[in-house]
Amino acid sequence: MKIGVSSYSFSRLVASGAMRQIDVVDRAKEMGFDVIEFSTLQLAQGEDEMTFARQAKKRAQEVGIEMGNYTIAADFLAPEGVPAQVEKLKRQVDIAAEMGAPGMRHDATWGIPQGQPYRSFERVIPVLAEGCRAVTEYAQQFGIRTMVENHGYYAQDSRRVEALINAVDHPNFGWLVDMGNFMCADENPAEAVGRAARYAFHLHLKDFHFRSGSEPAPGEGWFPTRAGNWLCGAIVGQGCVPVVQCLRIMKAAGYEGTASLEFEGQEDPLLGIRIGRDNMLRLIEMA
Repeated sequence: MKIGVSSYSFSRLVASGAMRQIDVVDRAKEMGFDVIEFSTLQLAQGEDEMTFARQAKKRAQEVGIEMGNYTIAADFLAPEGVPAQVEKLKRQVDIAAEMGAPGMRHDATWGIPQGQPYRSFERVIPVLAEGCRAVTEYAQQFGIRTMVENHGYYAQDSRRVEALINAVDHPNFGWLVDMGNFMCADENPAEAVGRAARYAFHLHLKDFHFRSGSEPAPGEGWFPTRAGNWLCGAIVGQGCVPVVQCLRIMKAAGYEGTASLEFEGQEDPLLGIRIGRDNMLRLIEMA
């Protein structure tokens, strides 16, 4: 597996002004990663996404690091409707193509808006599949594979994502498997990865600390799962996610793509990323 890192791992540094978004490319290379992926661009006033995409591709070529996934938000259940959302995502595909990204991850939905007639995830699958299929058909002409992630509470557990991927039923559409995010839906990560592995286009290594929802709220930095338990971002290899087991499952399924670090713990980001990378190398070797 190639070792990658998501720009999201550096987002606190970019937001504070300690780094520019373009500096993430250099820092990822300096820290020993093979691949850099961009998620939710944090651009300075006056910058636009297309210009940044060109700059990022050029900088990656200059420092000698591969460009990975481009990750963006989306919601096919938004009031504007599926056609409008598809057109927005097509413009994002154009940016991914300019960046040289081989894949683009977009959300499917964040949940059923109040007042909508839907009553279950099964009922919205045809709507979500329509949007996802239109986007992946457009992206295919650029050689860009599209995917959804187990992300955002509503479309997060493995059975829901699997059902959506099978409904889209397109070879260019798959899964960004985030082994940590399953915990947000109170799902056992290893069991979920066992279901997800066959559909994987990309892999995120993420870790969490866990507290039972029967205990008091742990305070700043912790957030609730869908069932009311508590999670806090952890350095990869230091939390509760069975990383080695998940990696073994992915390897057994024949996955040979990028394993990408996504750090969202409370530690200093550069410390968390550095230790996480060192742990990734060791855990991948163990798997």
